[in-house]
Amino acid sequence: MTEPPIETTLERLKQMKLTGMARALQASQAATADQHLSADELVEALVTAEWDERTNRRQSRFIKNARFRYRAMVEEISFDGQREVFRNQILRLAACHFITKRENVLITGSTGLGKSYIASAIGHQACILGYKVLYEHSNKLFARLKMAKADGSYLRELRKMERQDLLIIDDFGIQPLDSQSRAILMEIIEDRHGKTSTMFTAQAPVEVWHEVIGEQTIADAILDRIIHDAHRLELVGDSLRKRRMAKGKKTDDTTN
Repeated sequence: MTEPPIETTLERLKQMKLTGMARALQASQAATADQHLSADELVEALVTAEWDERTNRRQSRFIKNARFRYRAMVEEISFDGQREVFRNQILRLAACHFITKRENVLITGSTGLGKSYIASAIGHQACILGYKVLYEHSNKLFARLKMAKADGSYLRELRKMERQDLLIIDDFGIQPLDSQSRAILMEIIEDRHGKTSTMFTAQAPVEVWHEVIGEQTIADAILDRIIHDAHRLELVGDSLRKRRMAKGKKTDDTTN
């Protein structure tokens, strides 16, 4: 029985959506004679190529679905000046063991310290490691879920968040929660508690979150689930935005 021509094999691989294998087979055919692989080596190369192709596609899909605020990467986080003291803690979080352990992360500090960027970078790394991540800005999240209650899509939205390995709630506590937002947050945290990880960024220190949430009994229940065994990254130092602006101004002055 004669073997099918290479073009037929390539077409069959593409129809089966084995695009990684197809590209690797094309590459092997383009190699010179002294680079030809044995049958075992060729099979290994084809399988590895398909594995890498599917992994890259999954990572790209996870990153797209996460809807990060910034296109941030851990390698691009600046550790200049006072931020050097946070390097080890941030890099430990970027290993994402806290997700495996279903633990939470609380990143706090005044405006301009890069909380959202750091959270997005850790989330991006989680996607690369194969975790499903969703980024949400707190005010927009509560506003959208209030509308979802009105149009009947609320439970679907909650289920979507519950399926995420890591939910990032950014800029939490910019303004006190009203009764509806408080109830929504309680449902989100209750669904995720002990099953998945949630990351919060906030300007307000954790010690005043009771006042932000309001309603003592509900605040106690929410914070008990959020804070227990949570990793806390409390950023301090000068605003990065102000430092960049000052640096830019200094550069302009030297050119005048």
